[in-house]
Amino acid sequence: MGEERFGEFVLVRRHGDGHVAELALDRPKAMNAVSTDMARSLAAACTALGGDREVRVVVLTSTHERAFCVGADLKERNSFSDADLVRQRPVTRGAYTGVLELPVPAIAAVHGFALGGGFELALACDLIVADRTAVVGLPEVSVGVIPGGGGTQLLPRRVGAARAAELIFTARRVEAVEAREWGLVDQLVEEGQDRAEALALASRIAANSPVGLRAAKQALRLGHGLDLRAGLEVEDAAWRSVAFSGDRAEGVAAFNEKRRPDWPGE
Repeated sequence: MGEERFGEFVLVRRHGDGHVAELALDRPKAMNAVSTDMARSLAAACTALGGDREVRVVVLTSTHERAFCVGADLKERNSFSDADLVRQRPVTRGAYTGVLELPVPAIAAVHGFALGGGFELALACDLIVADRTAVVGLPEVSVGVIPGGGGTQLLPRRVGAARAAELIFTARRVEAVEAREWGLVDQLVEEGQDRAEALALASRIAANSPVGLRAAKQALRLGHGLDLRAGLEVEDAAWRSVAFSGDRAEGVAAFNEKRRPDWPGE
């Protein structure tokens, strides 16, 4: 299992044959609060992973025992002038969009607190696996701002407009069982098992065609919110991008020969 560090606070681990990349938030002294430096490193890591054709799935994890991520580093921001905040905005936004725009399936492994920007990082992933200690929420209006890492757009897409409004307007925290009931997380696992279960899920996904996975994610993301006719055109374009690929030829051959496919990845 290889490791690569991006700055001081972001660690990338490769698992198995390298097709699963673990993107670990590693600022335990601050419960992974997202500082300017951490945001810059997270964006850089996402750029590197997105361009690596060996990577088929990314799993976003935390090295802190009691938290996934508590959101923006408010201690750092307390020292900011208005001009500092303006300069920081594209840097922090780059971290959230970096996760959101990963071209491969992304899974968040959540335990403990995932609040504000921390929950937004999880929402930027395609799937969220949470253990029973998880507490999620978007409390930004309680400190005079709004969710600015995609929360106002990603949460209603996940749970609907009314539920998203209730959670954002009240700023309340939601514990694991209710979070699963509301669809704020996708899988609820036993305490301490979120990382292992997310990596296991990633391994199952990574066994599939890398060309197919990237195209399927593109179709899902680009088609969401479109009317059916437009969405089907997005799907057709994605299908055409894989229909004549080496992966498609290998997948059909492997099926007919009753063997596991050896994906060329092109």
